[in-house]
Formats: sequence, C-alpha cells, structure tokens
Amino acid sequence: MDSAGGNGLERQLSAAKRNVFLLAGAQAVLGSAAPLSISVGALAGYQLLADDKSLATAPITGFNIGTALGAIGIAILSRFLGRQTAFMVGAFLGASGGALAAIALFQANFWLFAFALMLIGVSGGFTQKIRFAAADASPSLYKPKAISWILGAGIISAVIGPQLAIWAKDVFAPVTFAGTFVALVPLCLGAIAILAFLKLPEMVKATAHSEPARPLREIVMTQRFATGMLCGIGTYALMTFVMTGAPLAMVIGCGFPTELATLGIQWHVLAMFGPSFFTGMIIARLGAERVVALGLVTLMGCAVIAHMGIELWNFWAALVLLGIGWNFGFIGSTAIIASTYRPQEADKVQGFHDIILFGTVALASFSSGKVFTTLGWSFMNLFIWPVVIVCLILIGLLILRSRPASAA
Repeated sequence: MDSAGGNGLERQLSAAKRNVFLLAGAQAVLGSAAPLSISVGALAGYQLLADDKSLATAPITGFNIGTALGAIGIAILSRFLGRQTAFMVGAFLGASGGALAAIALFQANFWLFAFALMLIGVSGGFTQKIRFAAADASPSLYKPKAISWILGAGIISAVIGPQLAIWAKDVFAPVTFAGTFVALVPLCLGAIAILAFLKLPEMVKATAHSEPARPLREIVMTQRFATGMLCGIGTYALMTFVMTGAPLAMVIGCGFPTELATLGIQWHVLAMFGPSFFTGMIIARLGAERVVALGLVTLMGCAVIAHMGIELWNFWAALVLLGIGWNFGFIGSTAIIASTYRPQEADKVQGFHDIILFGTVALASFSSGKVFTTLGWSFMNLFIWPVVIVCLILIGLLILRSRPASAA
C-alpha cells in the first residue's frame, strides 16, 4: 500500500515537473512583454505627447488595466475552453498588441499606442495565471517550488525584454521603438507552440464526497486571505509605482541615456525573478509569512538608497532592491493565497484576487507619472514607508495568530 502510494506520488510529481517546465518556458517568453513595455512605454508615450507630459505613463496604465481585464478573461475562457487553450489565446493577444503598438508609433497616435499596450496587458493577465496553473497542477509539497520556478523563468524575460527594447529600438528609425514592439510578435507566437505540448490535469470539481465550495465572501473575509492579498497588492503596487517612474526620472529628470535607463529596468527585473529559484526553499524553511516580511523590509532599503542621491548607482541599486523586495513579498503572498482555497474554488478566488491586484497596480502606474511631474523622484519614494509599515503590521498579526496552532 505504501509502495503504491509512493509510486502514485512519484507519477504526480513527474507530471507536475513536466508541466512546470513547459509553463516556465511559456512564462519566460510571454513574461518578456512586461519589462519590454515598461522600459520603453512611458518614454515612447512622452515623445508622442505634445502638451501634457504628465500623461506619459498612461500607456503603462493601459498595460496594467489590460492585465486586470485579462484576469477576468482567463477565468471565463478557462471555464469554457480549458486553461491550455486560454493561455494560447492570451499569447495571440500579445502578438496582436505588439503589432498594433508598432502601427500606433508609425502613426504617432498616442491613444492608439495606449490601447495597444492595454491589449499586451490583457495577454499579461493571462500570463499571470500561469503561476496558479503550475501550483494547481502540483502536489501540495511541490506547490511553493512550482510557483518559484514559474517566476524564476522571469530571469529569461528580464534579459529578452530590455535587450529587445535596446536592440530593436531604432530598426525602423526615425520611428523610435516601433521595432521593439514588432519583435514581440514572433515571441508570442513561439509561446503558443510551447503551450501546445501542455497536459494539464482537470481542475477538481466538488462531488458528494468532497467539501462543498464556499461562497467567495466567506473566503476573502478570512484573516489569512485578506492579509495575503493586501500584502501582495501593497508589494506589487509599490514596485509598479517606483519602477514606472524610474525611466522618466533617469532620462527626463537626470539626463541619462535611454540605454542606461533600460539596463536599469533589466537589472530590476533580474532582481525580481532571480531569487525565485531559492524563494520556494526559503518559504519551506521559514514560512510564507516571514518571507513576506523580509520582502517588505527590503523595500524599505530601496527607499533609503533612492533618498541618498540621484547618481546612476542610486537608481540601479534602488531598482535591484525594489525587485528583490517584490520577489519575496509577492511570492510569499501568492503562497499564502494558494493555501486559502479548495481546488473547486480556485477560479473565482484567483479571478477576484487578480482583478483587485491589477486594478490597484493600474492606479499606481497612472499616478506615477502625475507624482513625478509635479513632485519629483525623491517624493515618489516617500510613498514606500506608510504602505510597508501597514503591511508589516498585518503580516505580524498573522504570524502571532499562527503561533499557538503551530505549538499545539
């Protein structure tokens, strides 16, 4: 009996690892759209605007709104078409958005460009579901590691996205950045080919012998879910707020070349995803709550470095700490969220979570341009402190509440 059970677990692990490998490949390719769009989106928007330069980050806001809409779209399509097909649809939307963004740049049409980035963002919303798909297709003991490997694939994204932005920026000169978005098209089509080999297990449905699905309100009102979601939102919103403003601060505010700003974003994205290969193991050892706390403290370090000056090293070091803080905070928060729902509750809980998350992130990206143009880079970084302090209090209360249960 033990042998049969062991063999069954081994088969589950083998299938999970195969799926995670393919999902990580798709994540690496599709994930490059985000650093590519963010590293040049605000700069491209700035050059297209004639008057109100504070709207320069509106295309990035469009990207983040699209990501929120994508969270709804993937939930609906997954129910009717299955996750594999839904992911392929999302990749196709990314290719379409890249082509439309290039057309908008050729036409010097700011709002068409913002809409194109929203379409790329919708594809990004589909991509965000990959981490949950990997976790849901894995045994409990492999879930944290599966999430880490998916996000770890972002290392490749961190290289592909910014390097494409640099390499293809002037391919269609004098139309700057058009080549960057054209290059996104074959990437997304390649991801479709990778996703075609997936064999995801069907989501478990409630039966007469299983616990019934709970109402969404009951799940989201628990302390564990609320803390995980609020800490994830706080971490992600702060990261987006600072990251979106950084290229503008470096190029427009301080006169650094576009290439140095793009490389700064590359180091930031590497820092976002690089620790992911170890974050799962750290979570297994310390617990997701303590890893979230570690990420929040790292964000404080980002604020300190940013306040120290406006030299190139200040920007790059702050962006690296911002990425590491996001990694610990967001992966830890995702692990907390993943432990709060039953398999048959997954789609509605994940959809609710991502809609709120990326809706807030969209607001953060839009306000980034406004705050930068009116108050400056140094003031932007002051926003880190109150958000981090509130999240640390919430995660501390969750740790304190879990101690008696662990001791018992």
